[in-house]
Amino acid sequence: MTKFTDLKLSPKVLKAIAEAGYESPTPIQAGAIPPALEGRDVLGIAQTGTGKTASFTLPMISMLARGRARARMPRSLVLCPTRELAAQVAENFDTYTKHLKLTKALLIGGVSFKEQEALIDRGVDVLIATPGRLLDHFERGKLLLTGVQIMVVDEADRMLDMGFIPDIERIFSLTPFTRQTLFFSATMAPEIERITNTFLSAPERIEIARQATTSETITQGVVMYKASRKDREGSEKRRLLRALIDGEGEKLTNAIIFCNRKTDVDITAKSMRKYGYDAAAIHGDLDQSQRMKTLDAYRAGELKFLVASDVAARGLDIPSVSHVFNFDVPGHAEDYVHRIGRTGRAGREGTAITLCVPRDEKNLGDVEALVKQEIPRLENPLKDVKPTRRRKAKDEGDAPKDVAQDVAKSEDTAAEAKTDKRAEKSADKPKRGRRDDNRRDDNRGDRNERNDRNERGNRGGKHGKGGRNNVVGMGDHLPSFIALSFDERRAG
Repeated sequence: MTKFTDLKLSPKVLKAIAEAGYESPTPIQAGAIPPALEGRDVLGIAQTGTGKTASFTLPMISMLARGRARARMPRSLVLCPTRELAAQVAENFDTYTKHLKLTKALLIGGVSFKEQEALIDRGVDVLIATPGRLLDHFERGKLLLTGVQIMVVDEADRMLDMGFIPDIERIFSLTPFTRQTLFFSATMAPEIERITNTFLSAPERIEIARQATTSETITQGVVMYKASRKDREGSEKRRLLRALIDGEGEKLTNAIIFCNRKTDVDITAKSMRKYGYDAAAIHGDLDQSQRMKTLDAYRAGELKFLVASDVAARGLDIPSVSHVFNFDVPGHAEDYVHRIGRTGRAGREGTAITLCVPRDEKNLGDVEALVKQEIPRLENPLKDVKPTRRRKAKDEGDAPKDVAQDVAKSEDTAAEAKTDKRAEKSADKPKRGRRDDNRRDDNRGDRNERNDRNERGNRGGKHGKGGRNNVVGMGDHLPSFIALSFDERRAG
């Protein structure tokens, strides 16, 4: 079996690896580290949880051990799609550079520009960044990329999903043509294939697992579910989620619950806290400090349930996650692989359970086609439980029966009071029907009087009242000069 000592890494790096408790590299590490140390471009394809981060950090540290950084000109660059993944890479560098005097800077959103600029001005050996924040610093004139010797693109397929590919292409154009490029991805979409063909030079391709495969250490299952009513779907799904969690018993030590939408992340986390589950939300709209605080609490075991959007599906290096729950089937089949890859890491066993409503069955079919296996159907634990009838409760369909009765009773009392008040108001008003009848009678009398007057006028003849030349529409007040002109025309 290959050991780290066989990979020609720097002695100080090997010492840090041993102190971290690692002895043998994973397949992606054993395949990527040797060509990287030789200065060749590397294209690594492996599923999440296989140790891709160390496969580029270890050779980078060994090669950067010689040389010195210059102000505003980093010697190496690591691009990551999310803040969490970038922070995770930074932690790896801290772990493996403890015996070396290498400097680093982390450029991510949600952190002060001034603090980041101060680090860049002093000069850094390793620059770890998200594409947007990196380009912000470059456009401010605070950063030069002409000194980059090694460039790493991590989780390239996630970059594609998040729309970062144009930024990646621009960043490539700002770095020297002679740079070494290490490119890692879990899947190889056609657009990513195009980029590797454009910017990598005769890369060493290391493909550890079939594209988009799931780990064999993960037990998968899906619960097919249909709501009793469309407006109760969310609350009943949350109830089903709690039943599945309770059904796992002591096997569940902690879990990540993935939702497709940020609003569902917040609602689900709030609902779980309401029912006594230790849960917190994490998604892209939260402040960076809050996101890091939540992740730190989860890593430390102070938080049992992490309710997350797909922003947390990549780069969370938490080896001991026992369960993953997909509250929704992901819209992109590849995201399913990354979500459940948060459990069953480093050889441990894990469980992944998905909730599927009828409208998500097509997405589920896409997932099964991608992973080339049928996900086992699980029994619905609430199949024989009748839904509780409720009215306007805060979290519909979930409250105890006595709460529902109290809500219904209070609403009935309010309805009776409203009815009595309406009756009092109506007693003070005149009857609407009688008033309308009187008005119709008055109108009928006015019409009869007008008809009689017109009839008398018509009988008056040429000189009678209202009968002047029978000019229609002139009424009883026809000016004499108009009548005269008509008489003259008639005589002529």
